[in-house]
Amino acid sequence: MKNIAASIAMSALAATGAQAQDERRRVAPPAVYDVAPGLGHFTDDVLFGEVWERTELEPRDRSLVTVSVIVSTGKTAQIAGHVGRALDNGVTPEEIGELITHLAFYSGWPNAISAVAETKKVFDERNIGAIASSGADRLELQAVPGAARSASVNATVAPTAAALADLTNRVLFGDLWQRPDLSARDRSLVTMSALIAIGQPEQLPFHANRAMDNGLSSAEASEAVTQTAFYAGWPRAMSAVPVLQRVFESRKVSAHATKTGEPAADLHITRANATPAAGPADYFTGEVQVSGHYRGNEPARISGATVAFTAGARTAWHTHPLGQTLFIVSGKGWVQKDGGPVEVVGPGDVVWIPPMVKHWHGASAQEPMTHFAVAEALIGNVVTWMEKVSDDDYGLGLRID
Repeated sequence: MKNIAASIAMSALAATGAQAQDERRRVAPPAVYDVAPGLGHFTDDVLFGEVWERTELEPRDRSLVTVSVIVSTGKTAQIAGHVGRALDNGVTPEEIGELITHLAFYSGWPNAISAVAETKKVFDERNIGAIASSGADRLELQAVPGAARSASVNATVAPTAAALADLTNRVLFGDLWQRPDLSARDRSLVTMSALIAIGQPEQLPFHANRAMDNGLSSAEASEAVTQTAFYAGWPRAMSAVPVLQRVFESRKVSAHATKTGEPAADLHITRANATPAAGPADYFTGEVQVSGHYRGNEPARISGATVAFTAGARTAWHTHPLGQTLFIVSGKGWVQKDGGPVEVVGPGDVVWIPPMVKHWHGASAQEPMTHFAVAEALIGNVVTWMEKVSDDDYGLGLRID
C-alpha cells in the first residue's frame, strides 16, 4: 500500500510540475485560450517557444524589430509589453526613446506620440527617469552614398517640393541619422522593419544595402524579415523577400568582383513570361498578370515588367517618384492622369507619365491590353499606390472609346 500511495503521490507531483511548467511557458493571456485556443498554441509554442528562441538574431535585436513594427503600425495596446521585454533583453531606455524618435519620420508623428505615452507608463513602473540626449560625438555617414542620395533628392524632389528636399537632406539624413543615441546599424534595422511593416518594400534596396554597410549581416537581415512576419503579417514579409534576395545577389556579385578583379556584372536576360504572377488585389481591379519582372542591380535604378490586363481590368491610382514609361504591346488600353481625360492607346504607342503625377492605366472595357512598364527608383521607392479606380471613373473611358 505504501508503494501504491508513493506512486500516486509521485504521479500527482509530476502532473503538478508539468502543469506549472506549462503555465510558465504560456505567454498568451488566458482569454486567448478561451476565445482562440489555436492562437494560444501558435503564440506560445511557435512564436515565443520557437521563433523568439532562434539564435540567428539576438533577443535584443528581435525586440528592436518587434517594437519597430508595433510602433510603425500604431498597435498601441501592444507597446507596453514589448517595451518591457526590450528592456529585459538589453535595449536601453535611451535606445527605445531614439527608436520612437526615428520612426516618427518613417511612420508619422501620431504613431510616435502614441508610443511615447505607452512607453512612459513602463518607464514609470520601472522607476526610469527622464531621458537626456547623448553627449557623444555625432555619427559619421558614408560620404559617397550620402552625396549621391543628396544629389538625387535635389534633382528630383526639390523642383516640386523644395522644403521637403531640404528637410530630407538637412534633418532626416543630416541630423536624425547622425544622432549617437542609436547606432547606425540599429537605425538601419529599425528602418527596414518599419518599411516592411507599413508595406513599402520598394524602399528596401537602399536601406538594406545601408544596413549591411552598417554591420548587419545577411543572415540577420533575413531573420528580421521572419520576425516581422509574425507582427506585421505574412503578406508584408513575403513581399519583402524578393526585394531582399536581389540585394543579396547584387552584393554577392560585387563582393566576388572586388575579390577576384573580375567585371562586377554580366548581361542578364529575363525570358518572356518569366515568373508569372497575378497582380495584387490591393493594387489592381480585375484579372491582371505580371510577368518578366526585372530590376537592375545597383547603381542602376530601373525596373520593369510585362503586365497583361483582361478587358475591364486596370491599376489603382498611383504615382512614380521618377516617372514611368509604358510601351503598349497589344490590345486597346486606357490611361488617365488625375483631372485629365481618359486617353486611348494601342500597339506601338509609348506613354510617358511624369514624376509624381497621379494616374491609372489598364485595358479598355471591351478589349484586353498588354504593356511593358518601366520606372526608376528614388531612394528605393518605385511606386506609391493609392485608392482603386472606381467604376464611375473607369466608365469615363466609354465616352471616348
